[in-house]
Amino acid sequence: MSPRTGARRRLGSIRLSLILLALVPSVTLAAMWALTTTQTFDEGLRLRGQTELSRSTGAMGTDATLALQRERSLSAAWLAHDPRGSRAALDTQRKETDKAVAKLVGQSDAIRKAPARISDRLYSVLGSVGSLEYYRGQVDNPTDITAAQALDQYSSIIDDQIHAFQELSQVDDGDLTSQAGPLVALEHAAELTSQEDTQLTLAWPNGHLDEKTWETIAQLVNTRRWLVEDQIVPSLQGSTKTETERILQSPEWQTLQHIEDQVLAARSSAAGGKVPLPDAKQQQKQWAAAFSRVGDEYSRLIENQTSGLLDRSADKADSLLLTAASLSAGGLIALLLCVGMSWRITRSLSRRLRGLREATLSLAEERLPDVVARLDRGEKVDADLATPPLDYGRDELGQVARAFNKAQRTAVHTAVELADTRRGFQKVILGIARQSQNLVNLQLTKLDALERSHFDPDVLKGLYELDSTASQLRRYEENLVIISGEQPRRSWREPVALIDILRSAVGEVAEYQRVEVHTDEDVYIAPPAVADVIHLLAELIDNATAYSPAPAPVGVRAALVAKGLAIEVEDRGLGLPEGDYASFNAQLAVEPQFDVVALADDLRLGMFVIARLATRHGIAVTLRPSPYGGTTAIVLLPHEIVVREPVPAPSEDTPAVDGPPTAQEPARPVREPRPAAAPAARRDGLAPLPRRVPQTSLAAELREDAPGDEQHGHAEEFTAERAASSLAGFQRGTLQARDDDTQTQYDQGQEDAPVTRETGAHLAEEGTTVPSTPPADR
Repeated sequence: MSPRTGARRRLGSIRLSLILLALVPSVTLAAMWALTTTQTFDEGLRLRGQTELSRSTGAMGTDATLALQRERSLSAAWLAHDPRGSRAALDTQRKETDKAVAKLVGQSDAIRKAPARISDRLYSVLGSVGSLEYYRGQVDNPTDITAAQALDQYSSIIDDQIHAFQELSQVDDGDLTSQAGPLVALEHAAELTSQEDTQLTLAWPNGHLDEKTWETIAQLVNTRRWLVEDQIVPSLQGSTKTETERILQSPEWQTLQHIEDQVLAARSSAAGGKVPLPDAKQQQKQWAAAFSRVGDEYSRLIENQTSGLLDRSADKADSLLLTAASLSAGGLIALLLCVGMSWRITRSLSRRLRGLREATLSLAEERLPDVVARLDRGEKVDADLATPPLDYGRDELGQVARAFNKAQRTAVHTAVELADTRRGFQKVILGIARQSQNLVNLQLTKLDALERSHFDPDVLKGLYELDSTASQLRRYEENLVIISGEQPRRSWREPVALIDILRSAVGEVAEYQRVEVHTDEDVYIAPPAVADVIHLLAELIDNATAYSPAPAPVGVRAALVAKGLAIEVEDRGLGLPEGDYASFNAQLAVEPQFDVVALADDLRLGMFVIARLATRHGIAVTLRPSPYGGTTAIVLLPHEIVVREPVPAPSEDTPAVDGPPTAQEPARPVREPRPAAAPAARRDGLAPLPRRVPQTSLAAELREDAPGDEQHGHAEEFTAERAASSLAGFQRGTLQARDDDTQTQYDQGQEDAPVTRETGAHLAEEGTTVPSTPPADR
């Protein structure tokens, strides 16, 4: 078996294949729809969450950053005794800073739900602002660290906030992330400028810078200029770029850059580790005015850009959610449409396949058996009317239906042809059997005439053997009639006694001497079943004698049981295998069909005849092992064919029914009747055979010695002459009874003329062996 064939077998059915064919794309589409919808919704919801987090923490963090930058500048001015750094302004700014920090701290729940990389940064910011009061105290009253170191802590807090805002700007949308980059750089540049302002504010009163402070300022200036020229300006677009360029081209920004250039150039005149600040007071005033204006511009630009970026992020999140909803709805509609179409197509194909299957089963289980049954009854069948065509369209299934139409027409035509052939063959067999029956009956008639005219023992012996052989041949010819579906011509008008049935069956068997009949039942068999019961029992008894060694007896017993009359035929042969008993019993339980091919394979004609006769009258025939090692055949006759009406016992002058001698009932001499008178009728309406009376068949010269013998109470020595005389008398009595009982008529010119013959008239002398014809097969 190829792998493909095995795979098709594992699928189970076409319906399952169709369901799988529809299910696979539907499941795939459903999975893709679910995945796409989930990812799009998740992306939109995540972006919305990040936007809300940025709005609640990032914007507030930006506000806190700007507030801390202003507080740091005012703290530096207050420390440097700068006119713009009054204590009242510093206290006011500290309150503003506390408000901004309080808003940021109030978002602890949102920070806890944020991704780990963002929440870690924000928690660091919250921790650093928690120590803000300590650094304020060191600014007001330096005890642990210098004021400059305290101001550096402001810068550390602001750096944490800028990095946290940078993490917040890294969203799943690449466009928004790219837009957030220049904004973060702008905040960083503003912070660098603010730190530069703090360093210069502390240095203006002294008029010089130490070497370390100058290096710090130089690093701040160079880093900010790099950010502005290489990172911010090239990355900005639209109004943001225009606003930034406006600030960079403003006089205030030019003033700041001019002062930065002077500070950087002052190192060349440094002496003793100090860098002088030329015209420090004038530069201080210019720087303060320019920085205040630029700082405000920076703060406004950062706030506007942050708010715009958050708005765009929110719009993008809403757009993603709307797109996800649209895709979800469209995918769901497509999925439902696919599932619906697949289900409809699968249901249509399944319904058509089911219809084709039902039509096939209807042909196999109803129409074709009905055609065969009608053909068996001899009816004419129109093959076209018996096979209505199936119309399933012009697709592949329709092609299968058309092929099935051809197949069923071929099947019905074949059945009709086979039935015609079988009927013709049965007619041929029946014709041959009828002709053979006529010849056998003619032979039996002539044998009767010869037996009446001859008294020689040797001649009579040969005639009896021929008579027995002809009787068996008649039974075989009746087998052919039964096989052909017809009934034998032997018939009775009145019920027949059971003992007569058994004797007649034994009389049709070649080795009747071995048969022992046992029965005490006074019952009768209904006339329609007499011939078939005799024939059935004769077949079973013949089988028993044929398949058991001589001189082993064959027992025949009959008794009434709950379901009818049971007759057992038991032999002492080798029996059959256990499997054969079951096979034969199954064959005997149903009416056999005439099949020449099957019969040619294994000629079981005897079983065929027995089964047909049994099913015709509802007789149950069962084979089973015998206790003697042979086979026991049990024949159960139903109550419908068993007659229980009592029959009065025959009187002294009423003749008994003739039958073959058995081991239990030896042949009895018959009394010679008045030659011209018919024997008295039996009380049951049947014409009996003459009663056997001792020595009535003896010759006259021997009959004279009979009284003396009877007086002495013993018979003369047995001789061949006495045997021939006894047989002659017995034959004359049986012939007369046969003529009176059956009233045989034979017309050789009319094939259908009924011929009736009483069985049991071919018996030979006790102890004489009659050659057997080939026995009927089991």
